[in-house]
Amino acid sequence: MLIRLSQLFFRTLREDPVDAEVASHRLLVRAGYIRRAAPGIYTWLPLGLRVLAKVEQVVREEMTAAGAQEVHFPALLPKEPYEATGRWTEYGPNIFRLKDRRGGDYLLAPTHEEMFTLLVKDLYSSYKDLPLTLFQIQTKYRDEARPRAGLIRGREFIMKDAYSFDVDDAGLEASYQAQRDAYQRIFDRLGLEYVIVAATSGAMGGSRSEEFLTPTAIGEDTFVRSPGGYAANVEAVTTVVPDAIPFDDAPAAHVEDTPDTPTIDTLVAVANERFARPDRPWTAADTLKNVVLALVHPSGERELLVVGLPGDREVDLKRLEAAVAPSEVEAAGDADFAPHPELVRGYLGPGVLGPNVPVAEGAERVAIRYLLDPRVVPGTRWITGANEHGKHVFDLVAGRDFTADGTVEAAEVRAGDPAPDGSGPLELARGIEIGHIFALGRKYAQALGLTVLDQNGKAQVVTMGSYGVGVTRVLAALAEANNDERGLAWPAHVAPAHVVVVATGKDPAVFEAADALATELSARGVEVLYDDRPGKVSPGVKFADAELLGVPLVVVVGRGLAEGVVEVRPRVGGSTEQVPVTEAADHVSALVTSLLTA
Repeated sequence: MLIRLSQLFFRTLREDPVDAEVASHRLLVRAGYIRRAAPGIYTWLPLGLRVLAKVEQVVREEMTAAGAQEVHFPALLPKEPYEATGRWTEYGPNIFRLKDRRGGDYLLAPTHEEMFTLLVKDLYSSYKDLPLTLFQIQTKYRDEARPRAGLIRGREFIMKDAYSFDVDDAGLEASYQAQRDAYQRIFDRLGLEYVIVAATSGAMGGSRSEEFLTPTAIGEDTFVRSPGGYAANVEAVTTVVPDAIPFDDAPAAHVEDTPDTPTIDTLVAVANERFARPDRPWTAADTLKNVVLALVHPSGERELLVVGLPGDREVDLKRLEAAVAPSEVEAAGDADFAPHPELVRGYLGPGVLGPNVPVAEGAERVAIRYLLDPRVVPGTRWITGANEHGKHVFDLVAGRDFTADGTVEAAEVRAGDPAPDGSGPLELARGIEIGHIFALGRKYAQALGLTVLDQNGKAQVVTMGSYGVGVTRVLAALAEANNDERGLAWPAHVAPAHVVVVATGKDPAVFEAADALATELSARGVEVLYDDRPGKVSPGVKFADAELLGVPLVVVVGRGLAEGVVEVRPRVGGSTEQVPVTEAADHVSALVTSLLTA
């Protein structure tokens, strides 16, 4: 393969695009791989498509090796299957909905569980047809509220989604493991560092879920690791719950004046100043903070929720959203507080929340839902709001003086917290999600009536798995991990070409020699970009473009030709070599083979 830059549809930029936040976004645009069409939507240019095709090919090969068969669904889908599973509503504003000329409802597919399920239902009916795994590489659409970071969080993206179909749970476990192994091979071949972490299933449902994250400081996902091998997305971390504490001898709760203490810091300061205790000072961990939030349900209904947690912790909205999915979470505003004068800002306590609200005999309980952090176990004693301005209650005992509607994993996870499995203290890191696998179970098959007849002729609901790789996100992650101050630096197996041959100067002999070398390398199976742009494009511009494009090897044919040599330089690492022009094809071909087999 030989591509002449003089004929290639591309243009490099010297300045970063104004909307680019991360290295991959800046460099993919500057190097002429993608162009912005709209927020979160990108046009793929020839070089970008070459890299994308190589990533897709690795995914396709490993899916096929794992026994999956490729299909391809439309992106424009009817409403009815998504309505049957409840996701037409559950997705809320996150999907693109549209009507055809007859008024029929459609959506641009955010994912294809329903369509895969219906396809198998249409064609298969016996246990003898299973197990089965199907996959596709297809464009998906999600109406992201805040598209960012170029390809990392877009509104249109390419995804590989696969689905397994089995008669029983043992079959699902085998299919799940086969896909998990395939994912490791995919990311190993692509040269991406990755961590496999436990994750929540969220609106997808299912009994098991794991994410593949590539660690990077610009990642949107926070995950934890322990010295003993525990790894999880923060949304999936469970709190190590302390034992309950006997409270038979606990002092009675008492309300105290605490003027001008609407924050935890001011409350702790006043408590130590006016109500000092002999054993140790009061700290934020002794206070019970009650945070008022609004749940926005897929139907659009808005519900208030109060989360009670130790005052030294903050609510992590992503953890809370994982717990209340598919609802979204917002901070409560003035309009939310207006109908509830009992919610005294800065001085809110459990007494006006959930099961703590008194109910007249025969009346129906109407109270704001109240959920507690799991650390708030029976017998723990707290300072918290007394539901009056300037007043707090001290020695309020959980399980004696107040209860809740339940517990929720919503508090921030901090470095040093104990791992749930006892494997040591947690450390926090950030990463980009590049893959996600789910043991879906029977949710979709049940909703859509996918059954097969077993050995006894009895109908059995099929159990399913779902397995996704963000193909365009993987490409962005590769760009994020492989660049320097000069530009991209692709691994050889995904680069748009193996070699860029640069002809410098204006001497026709230089261009003839460069053309001959590029042609010879191409004939040997080496993928070549030949910078044959005429002499009006300066050597400096050509060198800068070669480095920006990130092709692994640069061969310069220029002034050294008079001495019978060309210059061979790796894009990163290594040293520049002067190679006789008569040996250049052999030498470069050997280097390419070495790079591809490393």
